[in-house]
Amino acid sequence: MYPILLALHSLLRWFVVIILLYALYRAYSGWLSKKTFTAADNKTRKVSITIVHLEIITGLWLYFISPLISNFLGNFKESVHVKDIRFFGMEHSIMMLVAAVIITIGSAKAKRKNTDIEKFKTWAIWFTIGLLIILISIPWPFSPMAARPGFRSF
Repeated sequence: MYPILLALHSLLRWFVVIILLYALYRAYSGWLSKKTFTAADNKTRKVSITIVHLEIITGLWLYFISPLISNFLGNFKESVHVKDIRFFGMEHSIMMLVAAVIITIGSAKAKRKNTDIEKFKTWAIWFTIGLLIILISIPWPFSPMAARPGFRSF
């Protein structure tokens, strides 16, 4: 189960990055061009949140069955000083949860705004912050620490 979940989590990361980039394109273009907030914009916002939440659920599930995390939690005092283990045990997990919360709050706030420009602006700002946190917290193949492959096979 662990290898399948790990591959799924790795694959979903690309969907998260792509949908958030697309959502930001729609948000910024709507905000800067003073467009009307359409049903398509609202659907993009909802799909973005759904994919982010699926990735968080997958990540949390992975967190609780991961041998790396078991080692981290079982040997906390030693593991916290090992950068790769600490990255997944604390940094990656906390930052991704923070990003998901920020994106969720931004989505809820945007939905409740009265004008289209306010909706687009709120959506753009909160999703930008969330995406930046996500991009910083992904263990990219080129990362100086905790580097992982770009794609994992099932």
